[in-house]
Amino acid sequence: MVQYAVTLKDGDWTVFSDGQAVEHGLSRSAAVQMAKELAFAAEERGDTVELLIQGYYGDLSRRLTGGADD
Repeated sequence: MVQYAVTLKDGDWTVFSDGQAVEHGLSRSAAVQMAKELAFAAEERGDTVELLIQGYYGDLSRRLTGGADD
């Protein structure tokens, strides 16, 4: 499983992949778009994906998708 997250860190929206920051200083919409594109690519490879996205008020949405059928 791979995990992508979008969170507000030090005043900037940041995209994380498996806990490591991959891009920062983005607008929230750009960060969400990037995370969704990364998640889609991972799903295409057959990986299970957990996508976590922080809202403007600190709420967190979670989506678990993908994975190859065994």
